[in-house]
Amino acid sequence: MQNDKNDDHAGKPNEKTSIIIDKKQYFAPKPQMTGAELKALAGIVGDYILYKKVPGQGDDVKIKDETLVPLKDGDHFYSVLATLNPGGDHATA
Repeated sequence: MQNDKNDDHAGKPNEKTSIIIDKKQYFAPKPQMTGAELKALAGIVGDYILYKKVPGQGDDVKIKDETLVPLKDGDHFYSVLATLNPGGDHATA
């Protein structure tokens, strides 16, 4: 019997889950990762919020740093600044 406990891939030896974060492909080392781990995998630093894209017209899901996310091949995520300043310095009165 093979080792059923594989910390990296939960029963799928030598396989990693292909996910997309900010339009770049990454291979998740675990079948579930926290929002903080996903941001670290993609090199996202600073005050950013991670979202998981939801197909269709549903709202995308905000992923908190402590949220554990089950991953599937093809999952798409994107990051946005936590504090948006519409118009910024370029706004005119």
